[in-house]
Amino acid sequence: MNRLTTPWGDLGLTRFPDHPRETLRAWDAADEYLLRHLAGSDAEPADLSGPVAVVGDRWGALTTALAARRLDSATSGPLVQITDSYLTQRATRANLARAGVGEDAVRLLSARDTPPERIDLLLVRIPKSLALLEDQLHRLAPAVHPGTTVLATGRVTEIHTSTLKLFEQILGPTTTSLAVRKARLIFCAPAPGRTRTPGPWPHRYALPDEIGSMSGRTVVNHAGIFCAERLDIGTRFLLRHLPHRRGSEHVVDLGCGNGVVGTAMALDNPAARVTFIDESFSAVASAEATFRENAAPDTAAEFVLGDSLTDVAAATVDLVLNNPPFHTHQATTDATAWRMFTGSRAALRPGGELWVVGNRHLGYHAKLRRLFGNCETVTSDPKFVVLRAVKR
Repeated sequence: MNRLTTPWGDLGLTRFPDHPRETLRAWDAADEYLLRHLAGSDAEPADLSGPVAVVGDRWGALTTALAARRLDSATSGPLVQITDSYLTQRATRANLARAGVGEDAVRLLSARDTPPERIDLLLVRIPKSLALLEDQLHRLAPAVHPGTTVLATGRVTEIHTSTLKLFEQILGPTTTSLAVRKARLIFCAPAPGRTRTPGPWPHRYALPDEIGSMSGRTVVNHAGIFCAERLDIGTRFLLRHLPHRRGSEHVVDLGCGNGVVGTAMALDNPAARVTFIDESFSAVASAEATFRENAAPDTAAEFVLGDSLTDVAAATVDLVLNNPPFHTHQATTDATAWRMFTGSRAALRPGGELWVVGNRHLGYHAKLRRLFGNCETVTSDPKFVVLRAVKR
């Protein structure tokens, strides 16, 4: 656990899950910059007494700091956190408890929930996905009024001209601060009488040919999921080499994204029970929409929001299909992939298989051999490899 020094005191914060060897902090310079500005380090202190919404908080640092501050000052306006990440919600709950703040002091909403009706202070942590930011601003615009203070923060590598244009187009005039420790602030003044238009998400598109049972079919993508406007090449490669299985098996599409892999397995094997799992609210919603679009109504499926396979009973799964991420926000790390692999081994029955697609240079074969005692290369090309590990 690391300690964040805020203008109002120190807080002990962790990511979720809190691994003893995890060295990544639950905040960065962008969070610190925003908190200093709110406290009045370079301007008048912000009014925290009205309805406040924190959007895109990475691990709950902003939400926890504000909740602790408002508790001390006995302010009564509602504080809402809006995130697309289940892991962020878990981290926020843990960090609030560590700070002595009850969960009733903060309303935790997902990116798919109905947003608050009124926001006096809107704080936005710029997401990696411009599409997710666009969707969030469109959804929040009706709650913003000319008196709303809108502040956003991010690393300089996360804030681009296109980022500022979104704030301008959807909310009103927008400026940015000088960089401090490679972070910037964004200031937006909501324009009175601005016409509110619906956002363009979810997005639908037809899949290409020559990818098996999903060829030419339609997928549905909510904003923010990986490669939301086209099928990524890693998944395309996996779809061409999926295992041909028959029977009433339990198949898990782990890190399901838009659900195209699990849906392909359901189409190839209607007797199988397919579970779609992701930590993104938008991904799980996309997977369900894609599945309902293409599968027969009586095809068995389950859609789970969670941390890897922690909510799946041990030794109950026959096949896990996985295209693991190799980054968490801007940090490159194999922590998520390793958690997916270890969770898969626990969930698989003896003889069950984990199939993984990944970039060749990531060296997943070494991790799988260490964990399973075996790993076979199913197929490969100059960029990707499909690996198979069997639980003995």
